[in-house]
Amino acid sequence: MNRTEFIIIIAIILFVAFCLGWFANWLAHRLTRVSSGDLNEMEEMAKALHDAEETRDQAITYLQHREAELTNQITQTEAELRAAMDGLREARQEAEELRAYVEEQNQG
Repeated sequence: MNRTEFIIIIAIILFVAFCLGWFANWLAHRLTRVSSGDLNEMEEMAKALHDAEETRDQAITYLQHREAELTNQITQTEAELRAAMDGLREARQEAEELRAYVEEQNQG
């Protein structure tokens, strides 16, 4: 085998390797190609996900607002309860003072 035959054989081998690589690339793209139906489905799923995220954000905002309202209402109710308990304590004390005064008047 002389030098010219060796170069021709190497050139043929490289050309065949190039053709096999190109064919493998074409085949891989052909098998993994996404159809337009799949793209439309992906777009619909992305839109549905976006809508779900917006709904979730709105729900979180509503819950935070509602929680603040309820916390405020609880604070007001506790303040009213304390005021009522103080008023009841004062009324009981006053009733005891009146009983003591009435008993003192009846005895005296």
